[in-house]
Amino acid sequence: MRKGSIAENLNAVSERIVTACRSCDRADDSVTLLAVSKTRPAADLRAAYDAGQRHFGENYLQEALEKQSALTDCDITWHFIGPLQSNKSRDVAEHFHWMHSVDRLKIARRLSEQRAAGMPPLNICLQVNIDDEDSKSGVAPEKLPALAEAVVALPNLRLRGLMAIPARRIGDEDQRTPFRQLAALLDQLREQLPDAQLDTLSMGMSGDMEAAIFSGATIVRIGTDIFGART
Repeated sequence: MRKGSIAENLNAVSERIVTACRSCDRADDSVTLLAVSKTRPAADLRAAYDAGQRHFGENYLQEALEKQSALTDCDITWHFIGPLQSNKSRDVAEHFHWMHSVDRLKIARRLSEQRAAGMPPLNICLQVNIDDEDSKSGVAPEKLPALAEAVVALPNLRLRGLMAIPARRIGDEDQRTPFRQLAALLDQLREQLPDAQLDTLSMGMSGDMEAAIFSGATIVRIGTDIFGART
């Protein structure tokens, strides 16, 4: 059940972001709110859009395409944030602005090859398995430099940064540890690839958003605190 209307919830989340930014001397607008709208009907996305939200993240491809068809009159920036099978990469290449969950070169190559002529490069985040969890996707940190080197050379992609879904920890300070590790990996990539536009850390969700912002997140992925708990 929602705590309030979608507009009210969006406002509350936005206030949390501003408060977190100010607590660590960051600009109020240095963090982008990505509304995670998987399993939500198009009407919920429209309500969020009408309240000012513009960035939406989807995990399930067919569901996302149906929402895009229903919301063609909305100027939405679409982010794909879920795992992607290589045989479904064309739809992401053709219908999304961002892809957050690239963790292998095969997917990146297909996305570059299938990006339609005339479209701007697809913005890419490489997903890192920061805690080495068997249950989660992501490239191992030690394999990240080679993958980044290969992806940045692909013509129709723009490597923007890193994404991670770390394991939950008890206590805000402990939760910052994996986020700081991801930020350190991005700093290392900036040294390795000085000409790349590496400006993005996609990390932090409803339960750990403040810890992520304190550690340098530039995109936080929030679903439950906007749309309510999923059934």
